[in-house]
Amino acid sequence: MKKTFNYFFILICLSSVVNAKSVYVTDNMKYTLRSTESTRGKILKMMPSGTALTLVEENKDSGYSKVETRDGVEGYILTRHTLNRPISRWYLNKANKKLAALQSAYNKIDLELTQLKNNNNKTLSSNSTLSKERNKLSKDLNELRRTAANAVQLKHDRDQSRIDFIDLNNNFKKISLENQMLKNSATQDWFLYGGILSLFGVILGFILPKLSWRRKASNWDTF
Repeated sequence: MKKTFNYFFILICLSSVVNAKSVYVTDNMKYTLRSTESTRGKILKMMPSGTALTLVEENKDSGYSKVETRDGVEGYILTRHTLNRPISRWYLNKANKKLAALQSAYNKIDLELTQLKNNNNKTLSSNSTLSKERNKLSKDLNELRRTAANAVQLKHDRDQSRIDFIDLNNNFKKISLENQMLKNSATQDWFLYGGILSLFGVILGFILPKLSWRRKASNWDTF
């Protein structure tokens, strides 16, 4: 029976441990600003912890300090409720604000970095496109140079062919002239030979009758 009670007690303890949760004391408190140095004084304002005040004077005998709020309200507050530096929550709020500012700056830098990366990618893409266009232009330029060189060579060949044609034409005219001169010379020779033959025929025609007459005369003298 005793063992059973012990087991039951242990189970209750474990159940309590399992259901227990952590809690924390809040520092969000409000303090009274009174018109006099007494708890009976009129409450002028309720001030949350961490409120900034300007110390006017401190009365160590009464334990109160005369202060002034930022909106110009003067009153009294227990000195033990004041500190010479802000509370931890003030530092936490300040740190959170600074963290938020840093986070905002980080987000801005991250956005700018992303934009720079995108611009860099666009630049790389543009450089790649420009490189391709440059290679194409270089290829076209080389082709144009070869075409121009061929055109210059063709022009040179055409001019040389024209010169050769003119030389051949001049040589042809010269040969034709010489051939005509040879033909004229041959014709003149034939006329000369013909004249000589004609003259020789005339001479023979003139001499032969005389020779025949002399022979007849000689025969008549013989009889």
